[in-house]
Amino acid sequence: MAHTSTILLLGSGELGREFVISAKRLGARVIACDAYDDAPAMQVADEREVFSMLDGDALRSAAEKHRPDCIVPEIEAIRTEVLANLESEGFNVVPSARAAQLTMNRDAIRDLAAQELGLVTSRYRYAESLEEVLEGAQHTGLPCVIKPVMSSSGKGQSKVESEGELETAWNYAVSNMRGDRARVIVEEFIDFEYEITLLTVRHKDGISFCPPIGHRQERGDYQESWQPTNMSEGALDEAKDMAAAVVKALQGNGRGWGLYGVEFFVRGEDVIFSELSPRPHDTGMVTLISQDLSEFDLHARAIMGLPVPDEIAACPAASAVILADRDSADFGYEGLAEALDSDADVDVRIFGKPSTRPFRRMGVALATADDTDEARSLAGAAAGRVKIAYRD
Repeated sequence: MAHTSTILLLGSGELGREFVISAKRLGARVIACDAYDDAPAMQVADEREVFSMLDGDALRSAAEKHRPDCIVPEIEAIRTEVLANLESEGFNVVPSARAAQLTMNRDAIRDLAAQELGLVTSRYRYAESLEEVLEGAQHTGLPCVIKPVMSSSGKGQSKVESEGELETAWNYAVSNMRGDRARVIVEEFIDFEYEITLLTVRHKDGISFCPPIGHRQERGDYQESWQPTNMSEGALDEAKDMAAAVVKALQGNGRGWGLYGVEFFVRGEDVIFSELSPRPHDTGMVTLISQDLSEFDLHARAIMGLPVPDEIAACPAASAVILADRDSADFGYEGLAEALDSDADVDVRIFGKPSTRPFRRMGVALATADDTDEARSLAGAAAGRVKIAYRD
């Protein structure tokens, strides 16, 4: 592939923004697409297209108009059958149309992992009614976790402690799902010691892994992450084997090149597969400061057929999100000087989103230190100093 590749980016949030920067540093031309104008990635791309990724006709029109070397999904909610058709016509879908189809829906990727590949997962059932939710909870036991099979950033997810909470959890999941399928997954709550994201890069020369990333969530959404996470050599090897198996299975008719965020629960030496995103992962924003090549650099290199290191190292580092707390389209930021005015190795990235809403990620603070505990403290303090100044 020519290194002046044209890339059609489907979804233009904060992860897409960093990917565009990495791809353009390698000479790529990027057309950023999203359902709203002035999305973060559009602000740094060469061109933009505004349409819903679930509009199949508009998606095909954009592909035929720009004739990209790569079609790169950044979000889950995409008309994936159109991607499959485009791939069959010779377009390069990253990492593959199969990956986009299976990971758009939690039921499809879970069935691949548990049933086809035989990986260790939590007990689970699917439900399309409250009655089936009740049956699912009897299978998994309580507490359990209920979430839509199609959503993003933890939307619609809740932990259920008692039978009386099941109806509320079902209604919450359905009201926050994407698409038109009122279907949820009811899964066993894993009493894990910690959870990790294992960034897995499939490239022209094989598969490479980043050091494991630990993370903490609230409301099903990432709040902070740190790298590397201490885990035993045996548990890490098990996670790598499982990640490689899933990544290879997602190749389909495509090349399968790109970076995947593979999530696991870890309990002692037990490693349990959770979820997978066939693209840079939000918890991986820590790599913007922890690694010489960030997850976005690695994704760009892989899909463009450029060399990716066999061994990827990381220094102790952490990230912490900066959240909005209400709706606004007229706002600014305060406290940046205070967040950055330090002898510590701290950085802040503002995403450039044109509006706020409660709990929306607006930026991230990054820090490195002698160990991850100190880095977490520094990143958290820096994030806390950045305030959104609402003008309306």
